[in-house]
Amino acid sequence: MDRMIYTALTAMDTAMDRQRTVANNLANASTPGFRAEEFAATAATLKGDTLETRAFARGAVHGADMREGRVVPTGQPLDIAVKGDALIALQGLDGGEVYSRRGDLKVGPGGVLENGDGLPVMGEAGPITVPPGRTLSIAGDGAIFAADPAAPDAEPEEIARIRLASPQGSRIAKDLDGFLRVVGGGALPGDPTAQVTSGALEQSNVDSAGTLVAMIEAQRSFEQRAKLMSTAQELDQSGARLMSLRS
Repeated sequence: MDRMIYTALTAMDTAMDRQRTVANNLANASTPGFRAEEFAATAATLKGDTLETRAFARGAVHGADMREGRVVPTGQPLDIAVKGDALIALQGLDGGEVYSRRGDLKVGPGGVLENGDGLPVMGEAGPITVPPGRTLSIAGDGAIFAADPAAPDAEPEEIARIRLASPQGSRIAKDLDGFLRVVGGGALPGDPTAQVTSGALEQSNVDSAGTLVAMIEAQRSFEQRAKLMSTAQELDQSGARLMSLRS
């Protein structure tokens, strides 16, 4: 009986984790550049000299769907959509380099260029700081130009270039903050051929309709395991009653 209970219990726990993953994807269906998280469940068995009669469920987020999202024009000069598979380099909260496709950029209170998550955008020499009072524009190769409104006839000056990194040949994974990192630490190499579209944003690649179906499936899976727990209790009670009749 305990085998059935613990098998159902681990399956319920896995179903709950799957629901959390699906809920997180659904909550980020409108977040620019978001990459849907992928969940997988596997069976874990007890190894030994005897038959493997117990299989417990074990599930976790094993990666992200890296397919491109839809690109929509916004007309905002600091919005960029990265072409191909390149990633925007950001400075993470721990000081390390993290990566994202979110391109709704803005200038923070300290003059640092940030993305929509509030992380500094990295250039070739570190976080990009822009001079105050300048009008910014971003070229297709990620170069940032600043124009002085007080000198309309002057040519805009290139002040930095957004670091666009290539994930080719490197293992990357999503961390708990939702950003992509190099597995084992380190930084991705720069991609000098990467291009961006300014005045446009790449949308989340979450399929809202498919995610809603996945949410229903995860809920039903949890309910089925709960039913197993109830059935195990009924079997246990029936066995106890039979034993009492024999005595």
